[in-house]
Amino acid sequence: MIDMAALKRDWLANPRNDILAGIVVALALIPEAIGFSIIAGVDPRVGLYASITIAMVIAFTGGRPGMISAATAAVAVVVVPLVRDHGVEYLFAATILMGIFQAIAAVLRLDLLMQFVSRSVITGFVNALAILIFVAQLPQLTGFDWNTSMPWITYAMVIGGLAIIYLLPRLTTAVPSPLVAIIVLGALSIGLDLDVHTVGDMGKLPEGLPYFILPDVPLNWETLRIIAPYALTMAAVGLLESLLTAQIVDDMTHTDSNKKRECAGQGVANVVAAFFGGMGGCAMIGQSVINVTSGGRGRLSTFTAGLTLLVLLAALGPIVGRIPMASLVAVMIMVSIGTFSWNSIPNLRHHPWPSSVVMLTTVAVVVATHNLAIGVLVGVLLSGIFFTGKVRQMFSVVRTREADQAVYTVTGQIFFASVDLFERRLGPEGEQPDPSDHVMIDVSGAHFWDISATAALDKVVERMRRHGRSVQVRGLNTASADLVDKFALTDKTGVEIGLAPHP
Repeated sequence: MIDMAALKRDWLANPRNDILAGIVVALALIPEAIGFSIIAGVDPRVGLYASITIAMVIAFTGGRPGMISAATAAVAVVVVPLVRDHGVEYLFAATILMGIFQAIAAVLRLDLLMQFVSRSVITGFVNALAILIFVAQLPQLTGFDWNTSMPWITYAMVIGGLAIIYLLPRLTTAVPSPLVAIIVLGALSIGLDLDVHTVGDMGKLPEGLPYFILPDVPLNWETLRIIAPYALTMAAVGLLESLLTAQIVDDMTHTDSNKKRECAGQGVANVVAAFFGGMGGCAMIGQSVINVTSGGRGRLSTFTAGLTLLVLLAALGPIVGRIPMASLVAVMIMVSIGTFSWNSIPNLRHHPWPSSVVMLTTVAVVVATHNLAIGVLVGVLLSGIFFTGKVRQMFSVVRTREADQAVYTVTGQIFFASVDLFERRLGPEGEQPDPSDHVMIDVSGAHFWDISATAALDKVVERMRRHGRSVQVRGLNTASADLVDKFALTDKTGVEIGLAPHP
């Protein structure tokens, strides 16, 4: 049954702003898609067709309204060896398999892994992406033939574009200021026939509409062997970037999204894109920020971006090719400035130092490798190490005497990272200043988490018994007792295990 309330909310709640924002995004997608095609080593139409198809399909299948998905650099860099060694047809086949892997990931609820990505990693991801977006604009500002070009015109147009983008909203918000900047600068460039870089200089724009194709590859195990490693990497990178972008758009719009549906939707969109001659793609944080800051909130904005891009290429290709790159550079600089988390700079002094290290490391790795996935994985790993170290320190052992026995009261978490502390602090009883022949290990304030913990208990009990001490263990909670009973190797004869409630 169709949920009419959700349909109206996602598609018709904000039609005017969604349509205008989608037009802005479509114009910004063109040079990006062409650039990503060049990175992948394929014809520009492969990236453009992918952007058209993915944007239009994800508008229906995605779980994050207002987020823009299209061809991306993160996926393009992965497929370079595949295209070089086997050709574009294998790219299409790999993209289909990529989509299948993403659909499987949705079924397996791999989107829940996002719960292990800390806020510091997300902030680092955002800041790194803002830096990469800005750096990507530098060739348009520095790549001049100084004997024939007039770079000052480009600089003037970028400054003028930024002025329009930031000053126009003070007068009116009826039309997105980035759209006005593109139109005004485009009209000036065409009307005055200015010598500036244009969209057409990025690569030849396709003629005609995308059409249905089947990848021309042998349907055998050898083909699967070739494309499977690339498809798996593409799927993982695409989902990681999409889920992170979805979280960022959630924060920007103060709304929630369906991450499981987003995983499945990305898979469907990539499969369809491959059947229409496109490369793989995923969510794009830069274009998503453009969409949101231009007023786009619903699925209509994403669909409009894809549809507008289709119309522009099919009907207005020559005009689109004359749009000055300076106007789009101004928009992307605005995106870079708006994307960067400026509060993160003063927060370096106020946040705990491990959080700041995680954020800065994520930024450094992403910027150095130009690979968002590697940077995020390093950040997540570092977060886990710092968290483990913090929990490890929340551990103590206090030795007291009760009548004729020594009592070791253990508190904290006993797991692979803290077992060395556990073993050291329950050292040989005979080395204590006031040794006792009877030992009680009270773990009512502790919890045993893994087989490393049970092995440490084994070692301590065996060591004390080997030195002639009688040992009792008391206070194991139910979960810890189950773990000890199942995995501990020590002969428990003479060792009393008393149960405590699960904490």
